[in-house]
Amino acid sequence: MKFDNVYYESNSLDYDLGRILHEKFNNIPWIEIESHNRIEQMQAKQNSEFAKMKRNLIIGIRKTHKYVENHKVSDYLVPYTSSGCSAMCLYCYLVCNYNKCAYLRLFVNREQMLEKLIKTANKSDRPLTFEIGSNSDLVLENTITRNLEWTITEFGRNEKGFLTFPTKFDMVEALLPLNHRRRVIFRMSVNPQEVINKIELGTSPLKKRINTINQMCEAGYPTGILIAPVVLTGDWRRQYSELLTQLADTLSEKAKKQLFIEIIFMTYSYIHRMINNEAFPSAVELYDKELMTVRGRGKYCYRPEIRSDAEEFLRAQIEQKLGGVSIIYVV
Repeated sequence: MKFDNVYYESNSLDYDLGRILHEKFNNIPWIEIESHNRIEQMQAKQNSEFAKMKRNLIIGIRKTHKYVENHKVSDYLVPYTSSGCSAMCLYCYLVCNYNKCAYLRLFVNREQMLEKLIKTANKSDRPLTFEIGSNSDLVLENTITRNLEWTITEFGRNEKGFLTFPTKFDMVEALLPLNHRRRVIFRMSVNPQEVINKIELGTSPLKKRINTINQMCEAGYPTGILIAPVVLTGDWRRQYSELLTQLADTLSEKAKKQLFIEIIFMTYSYIHRMINNEAFPSAVELYDKELMTVRGRGKYCYRPEIRSDAEEFLRAQIEQKLGGVSIIYVV
């Protein structure tokens, strides 16, 4: 990955990973900042510069380590080694948290984060599952830091607990030979190729994502699929029908036997609309007042009857084309 600048907290260079990153990116400008959470040069930029802002890398120390309970695939959402992303999905939920500053931030104090995770796992009277990829795409991050490889290897030495993370990327070659002990749950997010082309900008093509599912299953990782987010634009029935046909035709038999599916409908927001209209003026308009209603402050979701109809359609298509694959939740 190529970046224009690195913005860094000075004490991040006190850590091994900070020094490694300094050497790796020593050919581009390094700009010292007080905090990765407040970079005035970036906050002052216009929404139209959103894509250009994504070409900057931020390096700091994660100071927030509060776990959030979750009751879907994991027990806890865990703040981990990165936040934000260099891809530009037009619906990205991280934009709701970070606004136009949803660029990639790397945190160098990985030992501290993993130590807390392992202690939490070992104190529990039952096996816990930790979602470590809710703030970023760790497969993408791994191409820069190798943090995911390091995490899987180190966590694999522990006796309790599970890790899980989702991705929209296919760069998993380094993960395949690791001794994960089937305690790392890999989840691939999929969408119709038309959605990927027009809306999930900068992510891996569908064909490569499906191949990655097969590779990870073959390597022994418990593996799931997120149909996420479901975007009801254009002739969405045809698009999602073709997606499920492609999954049925190209997933390996081994993958089909152990897969589970999560379905997540798109939530959009006023912030997304402002940024997208200025940064990507020719992009697809994701807000549709005929299909959407307000949910919470400045957010939009599909109307209950629209969502219910789409859920019924997806469940029928999954049953028809993927048989007994379990749908563990729909939101």
